[in-house]
Amino acid sequence: MQLPFWFSKEQISALATAASQWFAKLQEWALWPAMQSNPETCAEAVLHLIAWQRDIDRFKGEPLSLFRKRVKYAYINAKDAGSVAGFKRIFMRLGIGYVEIEERMDGVDWDVVDIQLSDSQLAENQQLLTVLIQHYGRTCRRYRWTVITPMKLQITAHEFNNDYQVVTAKL
Repeated sequence: MQLPFWFSKEQISALATAASQWFAKLQEWALWPAMQSNPETCAEAVLHLIAWQRDIDRFKGEPLSLFRKRVKYAYINAKDAGSVAGFKRIFMRLGIGYVEIEERMDGVDWDVVDIQLSDSQLAENQQLLTVLIQHYGRTCRRYRWTVITPMKLQITAHEFNNDYQVVTAKL
């Protein structure tokens, strides 16, 4: 930066510092609108506007990080909502984890969809699961939670030898 020569060295450095701070602030103001289009980094007030645009409502007690994630993935979740594989991807994206989904099971009404998840998944995400079913669940379907508990099973194989004889007697 070329400054007039009649300034002393201290005045020049003070003016250069003030000018660089001003232009840094100006750059921050200019970039602010561009930064607000990302749901993960935008201001909370702007996040609510983006959520309204994407038809996402914040449920009571929902952490801000989860709300940001739901808003971020709203379009792709709406696209995935029509299939079993897509529904599993929705659960993975939102941090619930792996679930099993079964449809049209023998001996159960055709409209029942069975969602199998662990006890901890159900306990930690109860409100989120309800919101997901209400928002992305298929019309005319009933959803049933089935808790699966993984258990360790140990089977040991042993050799078993047996000799036998058949004796018959006739009179």
